[in-house]
Amino acid sequence: MDLCNLQEIRALLGRHGFRFSKSMGQNFLIEDWVPRDIAQASGAGPGTGVLEIGPGIGPLTRELCARADRVVSVELDKALLPVLAETMAGAENFTLIPGDILKTDVPALVDQHLPGLTPLVCANLPYNITTPVLTALVEARRFAAITVMIQREVALRIAAAPGTGDYGAFSLYMQYHTEPELLFDVPPSCFYPAPKVTSSVLRCRTRTAPPVAPACGEDFLFRVIRAGFAQRRKTLVNSLGSVFGGRLGKEAIAAAVAACGLDAAVRGERLGLEEYSALADQLRSLLPGGQEQL
Repeated sequence: MDLCNLQEIRALLGRHGFRFSKSMGQNFLIEDWVPRDIAQASGAGPGTGVLEIGPGIGPLTRELCARADRVVSVELDKALLPVLAETMAGAENFTLIPGDILKTDVPALVDQHLPGLTPLVCANLPYNITTPVLTALVEARRFAAITVMIQREVALRIAAAPGTGDYGAFSLYMQYHTEPELLFDVPPSCFYPAPKVTSSVLRCRTRTAPPVAPACGEDFLFRVIRAGFAQRRKTLVNSLGSVFGGRLGKEAIAAAVAACGLDAAVRGERLGLEEYSALADQLRSLLPGGQEQL
C-alpha cells in the first residue's frame, strides 16, 4: 500500500470510517519524498531508536522502521489505531502506544522501549502543540537529536538570530539546549487536507554542554531571559524592571546592564546567550549575599 497515494489514502480511511479532527491538526502527507527526506535527515539508522509523535497513517513511520532498530510511536487519536494496525502490520521493530505525549513520562518511555539504543525524535508535529512538545522533549534529556516538521513560522523563531523579528525567549531556550538547523520547506500541496501555511523541517542536535555556563544557574538565567522579552517594545531596563523592579529598582537594573557593556536603550531582543548570561550574573550579584531568589 502506498501511504502517500491520495486514492489509496481515501480508500484506507473509508474502510475504517475515519474522519479528520481539526482540533488535532491532522494533515496526511501525499508526497513520498517528504517522509523519506525527513527520515533520512533524522539520523535514524542501525543502533538508533526513534520516538515518533502523531504517526497518522504511518508514511513516516514506515521510513523510520526501514532505518532504525526500533520505532515507538505515540498516537492520541483512537480512531487511527486500527488504521495503523493495518498499515504497520508485519513491522516487527514497531511499537504503537496510544496516548497523549504531553501526559507521557517521556524519560520512562525511552528507558523502557529504547534501551541500549541512541534515542532520536522524528515527527510531523501538530501545529497547536509544537512549543510544549519540544519543551517536554528537551527536558527529557534523553535524545541525541530532535527532527520535526512544524509550522514554518515556528521553525524560523527557533532558529532566529538576535535582533530579528522572529527572535524570542523560546529561540534562546532551544539554542541553549540544542543546535537548531532549518533543513527544508514543505508546501501545503504536500498534505491532505492542505493546511493554510507552509511547513518546515527542523533538526535540533542536542548539545553535549550548553554554550554558556552562568554562575547564577540555568533557572535564574531563563527567568532573566523571559523578563527581557516581557515587553518587547520597551528597553531592556524597563522590561526587566516590570518583572524585577520590586526587588532591585530601576537604577540597580540599569547599573547591571551598563556593567555588561550594553547601551542603556538596548532592547532584550538584541542580546544573545552570552550577553544574557553575563547580565543574569550581574543581577544575581546585586541580591543580598548574591544567592537570594528574586
